[in-house]
Amino acid sequence: MVFVFAAVGRHPPGLAPKTNLPFVGEFDLSVFHWMDDIRNGVLTLLARFLNVLGGGMVTIPLRVAVAVWLAIRRRWRAFATWVITWAAAELILTAAKAFFHRGRPPLSLVDVRGLSFPSGHAVAGAATAVALVLVLLPAGPARRRWEFVAIGFAFVMALSRVYLNAHWFSDVVAGVLLGAGVALGSAGLVTEVRDIALRRKAQAAAATPT
Repeated sequence: MVFVFAAVGRHPPGLAPKTNLPFVGEFDLSVFHWMDDIRNGVLTLLARFLNVLGGGMVTIPLRVAVAVWLAIRRRWRAFATWVITWAAAELILTAAKAFFHRGRPPLSLVDVRGLSFPSGHAVAGAATAVALVLVLLPAGPARRRWEFVAIGFAFVMALSRVYLNAHWFSDVVAGVLLGAGVALGSAGLVTEVRDIALRRKAQAAAATPT
């Protein structure tokens, strides 16, 4: 993720898809033109559906519903992972868009607002898919299958943004890596904090005279 962010760099919006590493911007432009070659009615309908699915009208109620369910079930580690994932993803996304200030591709097939890098839909898609698997399923073979489903969903959501001319290819690559990384990092952080607390509790219990 850090490599992609550094490769894109910060440039005036009007120069997009200019990047620090020229081959990245050149590939972005090539993919932009490739989308014209494969565009058809069925793919456009699917991409527009994903545009709605990855928007706030769907993701915000989903976040609230999952948080409430985890709280009711008193699954506090999963609850913390879920909430931290979304808070961190939104904060980092907002800061990154403001800093990189990248212009969007022309001729978008959907209404777009704000700047282009990284892709908010890609961040939301990857963070949602990965975090849902982490907080709802226990570790094991069953979860491993759903991990592949999460990867597939994030991949399709990301490509739909490029297909719709809403983002450059490097925007969605950065978005997927950011979303997945935040979800995994949040789970690791919460687990580490819990383990430290349990160790200290055990040490305190062992040190207490009986």
